[in-house]
Amino acid sequence: MKKINKGPEPLALTAWKKANPRASHATAQTERQAIRDACTREQFYLCAYCCQSISGHKTDTMNEHVQAQQLAPQLSLSFNNIVASCTTAKQCDDAHGAQPLPLTPLMVECETELRFKISGRVEGLTERARASIRVLNLGDTEVNNKALIEKRKRLSDALLWANGVDPSDGFDDDELLLMLIDDIAQPQDGKLAPFSPVVANILNSWLAG
Repeated sequence: MKKINKGPEPLALTAWKKANPRASHATAQTERQAIRDACTREQFYLCAYCCQSISGHKTDTMNEHVQAQQLAPQLSLSFNNIVASCTTAKQCDDAHGAQPLPLTPLMVECETELRFKISGRVEGLTERARASIRVLNLGDTEVNNKALIEKRKRLSDALLWANGVDPSDGFDDDELLLMLIDDIAQPQDGKLAPFSPVVANILNSWLAG
């Protein structure tokens, strides 16, 4: 995960809420797409949970309630409770359902309590991190989500290779590692490379080691 800094809610949503003060959730496609667009842009076109690329279109992007609507109906129309998720089956939004999510991308700790490995797997360093990995099916073992682990490894390796780093050898120049972490954290045309927060997490682990 990458910490999401929520911006102001879309004007279309604000106007819709004023026109529909008794409504519990946005029903019109216009407002739903406005929410989807705003969330996708502020997430630099990455899924809030797995960090794969999303387009912002409903074909591959969902408006996801961090605190599930069944658990927190009062937050159904709160833009601060909505993020953009991929639509991959059995993970992220599709896996979340109505389950509590103790560690979320709205918390800065999401960047430090999850440890990504060069193998493509993810490990939770706290109980709430392990719980969120299970809820979202983020690939702690191949049994749970082999497809995500393989995709994460393939695209993370490609990003490292593109920046002159052999994933199998690691890197022992701390100054260059810091420069690389900073480089991959910079959006290009408003977008981050798929799984770039995962690669940054791996590089930070190499630094700590």
